[in-house]
Amino acid sequence: MDLGLKDRVYVVTGATRGLGNASARELVADGAKVVVSGRDEKSAAEAAAALGPNAVGVGVDNADPDAAAVLIAAAREHFGRLDGVLVSVGGPPAGFVADNTDEQWQAAFESVFLGAVRLARAAAAELEAGGVIGFVLSGSVYEPIPGLTISNGLRPGLAGFAKSLSDELGPRGIRVVGVLPGRIDTDRVRELDSLSADPEATRAASESRIPLRRYGAPEEFGRVAAFLLSPAASYLTGVMVPVDGGARHGF
Repeated sequence: MDLGLKDRVYVVTGATRGLGNASARELVADGAKVVVSGRDEKSAAEAAAALGPNAVGVGVDNADPDAAAVLIAAAREHFGRLDGVLVSVGGPPAGFVADNTDEQWQAAFESVFLGAVRLARAAAAELEAGGVIGFVLSGSVYEPIPGLTISNGLRPGLAGFAKSLSDELGPRGIRVVGVLPGRIDTDRVRELDSLSADPEATRAASESRIPLRRYGAPEEFGRVAAFLLSPAASYLTGVMVPVDGGARHGF
């Protein structure tokens, strides 16, 4: 299938590693051009270099109020247009209710939630019909994940924002989608597993609860994200798509 991505331009945040990077790789592989961002300028430049000439790196923190303007300007400066954004950000600190401090909550809100809102709002003002705004969220949108209290608090709210945005932007022909990763084999998930006394046993137990009996590969997530951002998904909006090997218990 031709996804229709050739020469389309996307901003992908949090793309120096993990799910953001996997999504950027799949977009470029299908002919798109990408602005990839990360907190560190050097890491962003290295990630873009690895993706080739159709990528440019920008060092900016999603929590920075100016980040949205910087990223959209970079897309227009380097590639002359903007067709969509994918908002991805590293997960907030792990911990139970008693573990997380006010400072951790505030920092996560600025980065995970408000940063995403700002970029979506700025992109909405720039995009034309056919544009798309995507959010990398979490399975915690539907089912809280033990030990990830901050994520459980913020991700469902961001999904609600995305749904509201899809209703508002639909009449303009702009789509809004969410992608909900389950246990994808990234550095972040391996770090979470390593917090247990026996990481290998923790992984085995997690895999036993996934119908496909394995963690997903980053590229499997990236391909779904690339499809949802592409013109091939032109009649999909306001949806939250799990990429979790069947781990979600609901329909």
